[in-house]
Amino acid sequence: MSRAAVPGLPSRHPIGEQLPALYAEDDFAQRFTAGLDTVLAPVFATLDNLPAYLDPRVTPADFLAWLASWVGVADDPQWPVERRREAVARAVELHRWRGTRRGMVEALRLALGVHAEVTGDGGAVWSSTPGADLPPEPPAEVLVRVWPDGPDGEARVDPARVQEVVRAMCPVHTVCRVELLPGPPIDEGR
Repeated sequence: MSRAAVPGLPSRHPIGEQLPALYAEDDFAQRFTAGLDTVLAPVFATLDNLPAYLDPRVTPADFLAWLASWVGVADDPQWPVERRREAVARAVELHRWRGTRRGMVEALRLALGVHAEVTGDGGAVWSSTPGADLPPEPPAEVLVRVWPDGPDGEARVDPARVQEVVRAMCPVHTVCRVELLPGPPIDEGR
């Protein structure tokens, strides 16, 4: 939607009313300034509502892509508008959690509407004993299990999109393997 294409939008600051008294009764001056009011009314309306434009939860839908570019979010016009709004609103938080289990799970849920479980530590080891021998090197693989959101796994999961999100959120030094499951994993007595 174009902010300039609002028919009959009144100006909150009509120019004709601000002219000296000499021009108050001048028909030409009033018609001329009314034309300027028509041009300036969308500008004033936008400036008066600027905080709402910068809030992803209430900004016009066509403005979301621009806000997404400000915070480094890949805006997908195919997503529902509410999911796009949430992605922009939570962008800073997701950037903070990038490369972590929590970040991966949240990014998959937000981007694709799926559930995920991340296992493995990506090869990080440590010892609490100073001067001790190094622990054996763990596998540098992270397993990401993904299943659809919804009862009985009725939603389909696009493997290419899952791989894209995992690749973006996986730490550089690790290998992330993805398993797509038809439904939620069965709890094996953990």
